[in-house]
Amino acid sequence: MPQQTDARVARPRRFLMCRPSHFDVTYSINPWMRPDKPTDNGIAVLQWERLRNLYLGLGHQVELIDPLPGLPDMVFAANGATVVDGRVLSARFRHPERGPEGPAYLEWFRARGYATREAEFVNEGEGDYLVVGRRLLAGTGFRTDRRSHAEAADHLGREVVPLELVDPRYYHLDTALAVLDDDEVMYYPEAFSARSRAVLGELYPDALLATDHDAEVFGLNAVSDGKHVLLAQEADHLIRELVHRGFTPIGVDLSELLKSGGSAKCCTLELRGEPRK
Repeated sequence: MPQQTDARVARPRRFLMCRPSHFDVTYSINPWMRPDKPTDNGIAVLQWERLRNLYLGLGHQVELIDPLPGLPDMVFAANGATVVDGRVLSARFRHPERGPEGPAYLEWFRARGYATREAEFVNEGEGDYLVVGRRLLAGTGFRTDRRSHAEAADHLGREVVPLELVDPRYYHLDTALAVLDDDEVMYYPEAFSARSRAVLGELYPDALLATDHDAEVFGLNAVSDGKHVLLAQEADHLIRELVHRGFTPIGVDLSELLKSGGSAKCCTLELRGEPRK
């Protein structure tokens, strides 16, 4: 049965974030992006600042990478790399509009002494690579090239479990699945192929399953420290179920960034391990 306890323990995390100084929707590379729909950069920055302050208030560390002009999606730091035990696999983006983000994030890590590997194949960082304990869940289907999985296994030293995404609305794994703890996840079954649903059912038989509404409001683009779960405030079913399982959900409003298809997790890259200087 799912754990139902008040003994959930929050573990301090280190995050990398990028202020949305240049955020805008000027192109469309996913079904959520509509360049004809107005965006408000001031609101985007305010919502992002609130998320950052929540992390700091919970005792987490937040480091910042400078936003670059002409890269409106650089705010989505989770896509910039994957970091495990101080080792970094760089991102290589599918769409040219985001291509320069990969080198920008890679340079940030190199300058701080991380053991880096420049990706050969397309992968979009923690958008498609999610660490669950000693396992690396690896999304594919829309963005990350399946050939990248071998690169990730080799450089990051984790077992890689491929998961195929089939709904273009949930183009990254972190829009369809969230890590709650080292052995717990929540996900939206309809975002995955039948084979991948079977894999998830076997690995996580007690997973929290999202409703259509939860997924549509990006409730699964969430960040958990083992106790607190920051997620879209509109994901009411997930919020109720998280409380039932002993977590402390914290609703956030990132409606402006959602216009580009991102929420809390997209804005947050976890820095696991220290640089190997």
